[in-house]
Parts: sequence; structure tokens; C-alpha cells
Amino acid sequence: MAGIKAYKCPECGGPLEWNAVAQKMKCPYCDSVFTVAELEAIIGTKEEDAAETEAAAAKEEAAQAAGAQTTASEGVESNFDSVAWEDSHEYFSEEETAGMKVYSCNSCGAQIIAPETQGAMTCPYCNNNVVMVGQFAGDLKPDYIIPFKLDKEAAKAALKKHVSSRKFVPRIFSEKNHIDEIKAIYVPYWLFSASAKVQATFNATKTKTRRRGQTEYTDTEHYVLERGGTMDFEHVPADASRNIADDLMESIEPFDFKDAVPFNAAYLAGFLADRYDVAMDECKQTAFSRMENSVRRAFNGLSGGYSSVTPVGYHIHFHKGTTDYALYPVWILNTSWNGGKYLFAMNGQTGKFVGDLPLDKGAFYRRWALMAAAIGGIIYALMWAFTWF
Repeated sequence: MAGIKAYKCPECGGPLEWNAVAQKMKCPYCDSVFTVAELEAIIGTKEEDAAETEAAAAKEEAAQAAGAQTTASEGVESNFDSVAWEDSHEYFSEEETAGMKVYSCNSCGAQIIAPETQGAMTCPYCNNNVVMVGQFAGDLKPDYIIPFKLDKEAAKAALKKHVSSRKFVPRIFSEKNHIDEIKAIYVPYWLFSASAKVQATFNATKTKTRRRGQTEYTDTEHYVLERGGTMDFEHVPADASRNIADDLMESIEPFDFKDAVPFNAAYLAGFLADRYDVAMDECKQTAFSRMENSVRRAFNGLSGGYSSVTPVGYHIHFHKGTTDYALYPVWILNTSWNGGKYLFAMNGQTGKFVGDLPLDKGAFYRRWALMAAAIGGIIYALMWAFTWF
């Protein structure tokens, strides 16, 4: 597969870029558009199928036979850490990384992958200058990518809507805040898929109240409930970058995997990509926590008809574990106002927008003072009215 510099317009030779609005590769010079499939047919490239790894499957079977168990969290027993997660990831070839460079931020440490033609650039996370540190090579190649669905104008409009929809934001901020940078960046994620066999135990009660004469009696029956079943998890995400706050990334989720396509370097044309710096093993706990929460919600809902139900414990046995490496689209907006810096993020697929905003404390306290005065007035009027009865 050709690298970024090979994606030239077949009509005029100009560099093609991914256009989020058209959902095609577009030439900024002659306005020609091509789907990725059409482009590959023209330049004769194909994505190679990911090779299956039999050794990983054998390790998984051995781990299951050993029956290793680990306690992942209170009240939950799981073999999640001992599952032999199938790893069949490929690495970028020299041809694929041709024209791609690594830029490093001296302030926050972020490493960004961008075309070597990229000029002066600032960090999309902290808005400080970044410097080129060398050729990009040797990294894992993503299995999937969700191409950008929304463009820069959509990100600007989302920021305006976000600001206008929030109360107690200083009016001058809405009018005077300056957008320093808007960057479209692909953020790396590890995706975990597995099947799970679940056994859950609950303590439950049923209560009945009866009356005999002037005495009321309550009868309580106690039960031990056993529930079992299977659950399948597909592409449970875990952020593989330390550069952007986890709570910010979690706030713009979810991403819909139905729009994911096999990775092709063509989708990076005209965009930045964050270089993953969290290994798959480090992301396991995040993925397990999400799966565990899903198990709890699903099995807690299977015990209706009782007065009270208290979970005792869950036994979760995972198997058929696989991992994928993916890039998800995010718009990062840096704005400045009154000497402060404000960071916003937008899901480049769904448009979900989040970010902190300044608080107009004067307006906030005035609103509460008015509410307190109004409530006080109502109470006073009621008390005054009662004195006449």
C-alpha cells in the first residue's frame, strides 16, 4: 500500500485530502473526487488481509485449561488478565510511512504524526509549538479507522452553540473569545472483543404486610438467587493516548463502530494522528471495567419481583479474546480569553461537543439572590396570610 505522498490526483497530480463533507478523497486544485476504493483501483493498491495468529489461539486454550482466576474488583472474580488476547497486528512498512514525520511537543510531550510537508505547527492539546523529531517508522499499523464525518465549519458551529447554550457564561467571552487553533486529529484506541460466561449470585427478600386487630405484622422471606448466561463484547474502547485527558475523551464518546473501515493511509491525508503511547496491556483495566459494568447492569435486571435484591458476587469467564488497534476522529479547539486558555473537543463522527467554560460569578450570584428573594417573599406572604385566619 502506498504511503501518504503517493496519494496524488490522477487528473492533475495535486495532493489528495480526505474530505469529511464529501466522504471522499478530494483534490484542492482541480476539485476532482474519488472514493478510496476508486483511488486504490487507479493506483493498483490493495489492503492486505490481517494474518491469523494460531499461536495466540493456542495460548488462549492453554490459559483456559489452566483455569487461572484473578479477582478484578470487589465481588467480581474473573480470568480477564489471564486471557491470551489474540494479537495479529501488522507494522507500517517503509513504503507506507514515506512522507510521514513525527512532531514532538516540548511542553506536554505529545507526539503527533503528520505529513512531512507540514509547516510550522502548534500542539493540538496544549497549543504550544512543536518540533519535528524525525521520520515516522516502525509503529503498529491500525486495524481500523473511522474517517471524519464533520469538517472544520461544523466544529466552529458546535463551539458557538456550546457557548450560547450555557448559562452564566460571560457575554464578552461569547463575543471576544479567540480561536487559536482548530485541529482535526485521529486519536488512538485499543478495542477489546471477547465472549464471557457469567455466573451471578444475589441475596433477595420478599416482604408481606398483614394486620390482625390493631397489630401490623411484616413477614420477610429470604432467597439466594443464582443467575447465569453468556455475553458477547465487541470493540470495547480504551484510549491509547496519555496526551488528552481521559475524562474529556470519555465525554465525547461513544463512537459508532459501524462507520469503521479497514485502515488505509489515504484517510490520514490532510489530518494529524496522535501516536499511541499506552500499551494494550495497560488498557486492560479500562476495558474490563466497562465490560464489568455491562455485566452488572444486565444481570441485576434479571431479578425482578423481589422486595430487595443485593448482589453477592459475579464470576466472569472470558474466552475468544481479541484486540484491535483503531484511530477515531476528534476535533480539538483551543481558545483564549482574558489571559486564560480553554480546551474543547468534538467527536468527529457524531458531533458531540464538550469543554469547560468560564463562569460569570456576578450573574451567577445575582440569579441566586433573586431566587432567594422571591422564595423569601412567597414565604413572607404565606405567613402574613395565615395571621388573618
